Amino acid sequence: MIQSLYIRNFALIDSLEIQFEKGFTTITGETGAGKSIILGALSLILGQRADSRSIKNGELKSIIEGSFDISAYSLESFFRENEIDYDASHCILRRELLPGGKSRAFVNDTPVNLNQLKELAVQLIDIHSQHQNLLLSDALYQLRVLDTLAGSLNDLSVYQSVFKQYKSKRRSLNKLRESLAKNRQEEDYLRFQFEQLDQADLKENEQESLEQELDALTHAEEIKSGLFKINQILSGDEGGVLSYLKECISAAGSLQRVYPRITDIYDRLQSNLIDLKDIASEAESNAEQIEFDPERQLWIQSRLDTIYTLQQKHHVNTVDELLSIYADLDERLQAMDNSDEDLKLLEREVEESYQMVLAAANDLTNKRKEAAVAVAQELSRRLVHLGMPNVKVELEFKAHEQPDEYGAESVVFLFSANKNMTLLPIAEIASGGEISRVMLSLKAMIAGATALPTIIFDEIDTGVSGEIADKMGEIMVELSQYLQVMSITHLPQIAAKGNTQFKVYKTDTEDSTTTHLRRLEESERVDEIARMLSGATIVESALTHAKEMLKK
Repeated sequence: MIQSLYIRNFALIDSLEIQFEKGFTTITGETGAGKSIILGALSLILGQRADSRSIKNGELKSIIEGSFDISAYSLESFFRENEIDYDASHCILRRELLPGGKSRAFVNDTPVNLNQLKELAVQLIDIHSQHQNLLLSDALYQLRVLDTLAGSLNDLSVYQSVFKQYKSKRRSLNKLRESLAKNRQEEDYLRFQFEQLDQADLKENEQESLEQELDALTHAEEIKSGLFKINQILSGDEGGVLSYLKECISAAGSLQRVYPRITDIYDRLQSNLIDLKDIASEAESNAEQIEFDPERQLWIQSRLDTIYTLQQKHHVNTVDELLSIYADLDERLQAMDNSDEDLKLLEREVEESYQMVLAAANDLTNKRKEAAVAVAQELSRRLVHLGMPNVKVELEFKAHEQPDEYGAESVVFLFSANKNMTLLPIAEIASGGEISRVMLSLKAMIAGATALPTIIFDEIDTGVSGEIADKMGEIMVELSQYLQVMSITHLPQIAAKGNTQFKVYKTDTEDSTTTHLRRLEESERVDEIARMLSGATIVESALTHAKEMLKK
């Protein structure tokens, strides 16, 4: 329920703070006093779009803040998912309007976007105005009403879960069919690509090894000549490095007896002699192995040309990337080879899922139809009480060719207010006053079946008066046993039934006009009800009648 509403610098309101109570509250005031302004402010914290023109002239911003007790609505998950502090007994929704059409929204001082604000607010307040009567032309709304009154919302939830799984499998099946159709168009080309790569028989690191070998073959004579020269310089009979090194070793060895410090030099020379002998031997061996092989060179060039051509064709730079493409083609072709089995398996799964949808839809349909007669009878009973003695109501089911996310059928509320009249969809035949009574009755029926947010009736009593207005007020009182109810009304029969009553009025100064709202004391309520009965000039009989109405 809403506990309080604070409005500052909004339209004709300077500053206004209202404390609300449980039960039934009525709000009255002369036409043009500013009731719509208060509703407009309230709608902003419910997520409606802002208009910077609503900021009171000369002010920097408008603030609308509502405090709610949300302990009855099980909203912990919303606060957890949106990372907002949760306080069941004191939840604050705030909206700030800024110049230029900008606005900011907050829940418990945490910034939120309008979608988040709406998602929360729709569960807290339902503003029912004349335009909401248009919902009776909405087939989905009528179905939702029936499910609520039939107690089939859980059945609908189960059905929608099964339907969602079916739709997911259908999407997978369609995707597979599209993929297979596309693959079949490309199959010949894919197989050609695969066979090319398969015949190439590529190996990891093959390209680098072949490129090195080709370099060696291309420069075979140059390499062989260089290696031979190294060997000659090191081990040549005349003037070779090794022969000179041996002489150095001999000289160092002869000095060891008289000059021990040369031992280190001697050892190092011996070590170098061994290394250089190995180098000379390896150079000679490598030189002997180097042979120019034109056939091998041609084969390597051909092999590399094959690799380069494949890389260019597939727009890659390495053999590893070609091998990856080869593996992917192999996988796709195997999938094509197995596609018929995969397709049949998925088709079976879709059909099984569809049968589950039909079974769940049938359960939902049966529960709806079982409740439809009782719902129509209860609605008729309430409408008779509201001055429609010859009313007839029936719920007509229209089966769909295929189930949708709400079941296998839609429902239409058929209505006739007079004898010997054909039953037609309620939105097509009922007058404004009749539709208001239908909606009020439905709200009362729904309130007994599920938890509803605070309901604010915005002049839905337009077009009715006298005894019918009195009975509409009784229904609002009945509703207030289940939830917080407010009614903005011009009818004294309804205003007098409120547990509390507020009056909206305007005051004028030389510079401005300001809207106010205040709670009426009991004596003030008598005067206000009397004014509503007799007009601007309150007569004694109106005061007496007002006192009687308030006593009732």
